[in-house]
Order: sequence, then C-alpha cells, then structure tokens
Amino acid sequence: MNARTKLAKKTAASNIFDFCNVVLMLILLFVMVYPFWNQLVISLNDGIDAQRGGLYFWPRVFTLSNYDYILKSKGLLSELGWSLLRVVVGTVTQLVCTGFVAYITTVKFFSFHRVLRTMFMITMYVSGGMIPIYLWYQKIGLLETFAVYWVPGLIAAYNMMIIASYIEGLPTAVTESARIDGAKEVTIFFRVVAPLCIPVFAALAVMVAVGHWNSWFDVMLYNASGNYDTLQMLLRDILIESDKIKELMQDSMVGADAVKSQASRISTQSMRAATTMIVTIPIVCVYPFFQRYFVKGISIGAVKG
Repeated sequence: MNARTKLAKKTAASNIFDFCNVVLMLILLFVMVYPFWNQLVISLNDGIDAQRGGLYFWPRVFTLSNYDYILKSKGLLSELGWSLLRVVVGTVTQLVCTGFVAYITTVKFFSFHRVLRTMFMITMYVSGGMIPIYLWYQKIGLLETFAVYWVPGLIAAYNMMIIASYIEGLPTAVTESARIDGAKEVTIFFRVVAPLCIPVFAALAVMVAVGHWNSWFDVMLYNASGNYDTLQMLLRDILIESDKIKELMQDSMVGADAVKSQASRISTQSMRAATTMIVTIPIVCVYPFFQRYFVKGISIGAVKG
C-alpha cells in the first residue's frame, strides 16, 4: 500500500470522525437549548391554549399577556431594585473579603495561615443548622435588614480555596519586591495581587452573582415583613398564589373589567414559563462577557501545575 492510498484512507477516516463529532455536538446543543426555547414559546403563547399541549417550536396563539401581568405587578420596581442591589453589594463584598482572606492564607511568614485555611475548610462540611443560624442572626440584629443578604456571605470557604490556589500560582517575586519597597500587606493585595487575580475574580463573580440573583429561601426566612423582598419572592408569589396576579393587577392597573378579561387567558403553565424567562434572560445576557474569564479563572485557580 503506497503513501497516497494511506493518506486517502486517513483522510476518509478523519472526515467520518469529524462528521460524527459535528452530529454529536448538534444533538448536544439541541438537548441543551431546546428546553429554554420551549419555555420561551410557552411564555409567548396564550395561557388557556397552552394547556392543550403540543407547543414545540413556535407559539400557536401569540400573546404578551403573561409578561404584561408580571411587569405591571405592584412593587415590581422596588423588588427589582433590591435584587440588583443585593447582586452588586453581595458580589463585590464577598470577592473583596474572601480574596483578602485567601491572600492571608498564602502568606508563608504568617504563623497561622495553615490553621486559618483548615478552619475555613471545616466550615464546608460542618454547619450549625438552620435554627441556630436563625437565632444567631436574631441575636445580632440581622433579621429584617438588608444586611442579612450579604453579611453572612462575606467569606465563602470554597471560593477562598480557589482564589488561594490561584494566588499561589503567581510569581513570588512580585509580592517580595513590593515588600522590599515598603508596601504593607493590604497595599500589596489591592495594588499587586488583586489586579493579577482578575480572571479568577471574574469567574467567581458570575457564580456569586447568579447565586444572589436566584436566591429566595433566605428572603422568606429572614425577611418575614417583606420590607426587603426581592424579585424572586414576587415571582414565587405569582406562581404559588392563584389570586395574587389579580390582586396585584387591580392595584396597579385602571379598569377592573379589563383585568378580569385578561386574567382569564393566563394559566399557571404560561406564568411559570414567563417567570423562568425573566429570571434567566439577564444571566444569559451577562454571561458571554465573563465566559473567557470563567473558563480561564476556574481552570487555573483549581488546578495547580
């Protein structure tokens, strides 16, 4: 068998392999994207018609009534504002505090850096439980405050391990030269280490922000008065309480007859799909800007060569 025949067979095998890869990737893409697309189709379809089923790739009776009910709900803007504020404050404060603690655990001449890291690792496996935590928050005055959303999460042990691993992979000459120049440890962290840790910070920022954005259980537990309700709580109320939508719309819209007529065309299935879109779309819009940092930061921060 000459070289040309071997090359032809190799090329044919490569083409078959590439074709199978493309087909497999397309199937995987469809499996991942279709559920999201199906929810979008249901959210844009008439609620009563959606209960018949058979909605797969496009709306059968197009309508924006599902989104209209949610976007005109009473208190939507204030609860959206609390959600956005929670995401920003919670993400920034956790990254700063967790990053600084992670840096301390990497300082070799700090006598307790190993003990400190071990103590935080223990918290990943041992918890005081929901009731003791609630009583502790009550004792220190965190209940019914906005601080309960972000103060308990100032230091995340898992994120600290990732950042510490990333910092240990940085050249030690960078921090040593800063110390020789007389810089303090706080200055070294904010002026030298933090700028070099932007990839891992950006990667963790996506994870922390999504966690704050989707969180609702702590809002229900620690904010019983509803003064600091987030968007997730409003959407939860819309899904659970069948009459919640009518009450909110009657408070925020003019014309009760129009409200009743519109409410009759909405179902739980279509409302669930609409709330899913409202929760998911902001994350989908933000994630592409952090994707390159997400992949690089997690892979470098978690695996040390």
